[in-house]
Amino acid sequence: MEELEIRKQFEIKEMELNALLEITQAINSNLPEESLYKIYNFTLRSNLNITKLALFVFDEDWQCKAHFGTKHPYYKIKLLPEFKTIQDITHLREFKHCEFTEFDIIVPVAHKTTTLALVFVGGLDQYDVRYESEDGIRFIQALSNIIIVAIENKKLARKQLEQEALRKELEIARDVQQFLFPKKLPNTDVLKVEASYLPHDRIGGDYYDYIPMNKNQFLICVADVSGKGIPAALMMSNFQASLRTLVRQTPNLTDIVEALNYQVLENTKGEKFITFFAAIYDIRLKTMVYVNAGHNPPILWDRQHGIRLLEDGSTVLGAMDPLPFLNEGFLTDIDDFLIFCYTDGLTETTNEAGREFGVETLLKYFQNDHIYTRGLKKIHEDIIVALDEFKGNKGYHDDITILSCRVG
Repeated sequence: MEELEIRKQFEIKEMELNALLEITQAINSNLPEESLYKIYNFTLRSNLNITKLALFVFDEDWQCKAHFGTKHPYYKIKLLPEFKTIQDITHLREFKHCEFTEFDIIVPVAHKTTTLALVFVGGLDQYDVRYESEDGIRFIQALSNIIIVAIENKKLARKQLEQEALRKELEIARDVQQFLFPKKLPNTDVLKVEASYLPHDRIGGDYYDYIPMNKNQFLICVADVSGKGIPAALMMSNFQASLRTLVRQTPNLTDIVEALNYQVLENTKGEKFITFFAAIYDIRLKTMVYVNAGHNPPILWDRQHGIRLLEDGSTVLGAMDPLPFLNEGFLTDIDDFLIFCYTDGLTETTNEAGREFGVETLLKYFQNDHIYTRGLKKIHEDIIVALDEFKGNKGYHDDITILSCRVG
């Protein structure tokens, strides 16, 4: 009798070792999660003769990943809230009037204070007593723990790969974006241009430029493409190349804007759009022509007329072709002025109360009597400091680009 019991115990241990071996080999073979669940299912049914089981795993939400021998389709059944925090082996007799009472016990798989999975085991009273013993139940728990930990490691590795891919994407997009910005901006007694770029944690689609056209004319512009990441950076790179090519071909700003609109629509099929402001200034004639295509109106300060917003233009680029309207703004006899351009990340920054920084705050700043005596760099610093104080502990939700130009 004693020899029979020893042999029986030996057979049990052998089956348990075989089960562990199968699971370990499956994990080492780097099989996908779905395959691991199937092997887990098969191993418990064949090697340990378990007849009723349901495995629930927390994967953003609780889901049944394996079940057999049950009356109910547990893939469709939601886990009861009181089950989700169980960390000790629990008898189902404590729970009444629910689908899960066809099981005998719940075997948890936990990490510290977090429950990762729950194994519902039933039919224990019909088979070998070893399943009611502490060793048998602990083995089910150990086997489940091995498979769940392996799958959690797979999830972690996948997240790490995704994060690495995102890091590389942002790095590429950041490099692309840096190529868009001019390496050198003029800083002479007659003409000064200053730019500030505050990137958000993800690459956006902001763009600014200064393009000399001839000895008398130059173009300044600022743009913002909808979306973020590599698609936005590549789209803006294409936009910059198109703009620079068009500027070499024609000084007509209306023709340039119409051509840009057509190319944006062709490239994006209407799924993205670009807000765009561009101005061409002629130093000899003292004239400025500009187009505002759905962009935040730049602020123009000049000694004769004070402050005004540059709003004439059209709608956003890339939404429709032809543009429904296109009006050039034209200013004459300006030779002593400052123009302040920006993207919506500046004025739409919110504080802890949910209020936006707004264009009124900018206008109030530029109404200062001493604005013209301040350097462009100082103006940018003042506004960035004011913005940072305004938002408080609230984070920035978009890129912020500022481009300023002073003539005279």
